[in-house]
Amino acid sequence: MDENDNIRRQMVLYFTFAVFMIILNYLIQKSNQIFFSYFICQNFGEVVLVQIYCSTDPYNMPELIGSIVAVGITYIVKFILDKFIVFQKKAIELKETSREFFKYFAFAVLTTIENIGIQFLLTNFLKTPLEISLIISLGIGYFTKFLLDRKYVFFDSKE
Repeated sequence: MDENDNIRRQMVLYFTFAVFMIILNYLIQKSNQIFFSYFICQNFGEVVLVQIYCSTDPYNMPELIGSIVAVGITYIVKFILDKFIVFQKKAIELKETSREFFKYFAFAVLTTIENIGIQFLLTNFLKTPLEISLIISLGIGYFTKFLLDRKYVFFDSKE
């Protein structure tokens, strides 16, 4: 398989999994919005830290925290898919996997800030619905993440 075909295959798989992660992210955030935040705020709202979580003034904190949790869960799942399926790394040695994991999540932190920042601006200042802001912010974030992962995390040392 030539290099261009390999890049295309990687991109198709990467973004197919990204679509599934966006759906999973949405389901986690929607569950938080509909069920978890209501339950937590109704039953534990008098606890100081929970009051911060339940605050919607001046910003919607349940949405922000739900977004952070959703992104964290989807990045763990996506690391496994990317390492073994997209970039076809077979090594499971602790040292190499730890290094990949560290770099992957360092870039995940950067793109998470990008994701959440874009989503926060869209929903709080432009009043964009959650579904649209989620798609926009995660789409931009996953594109950035693909470029970083391919070049710095799962690169082929023979290239």
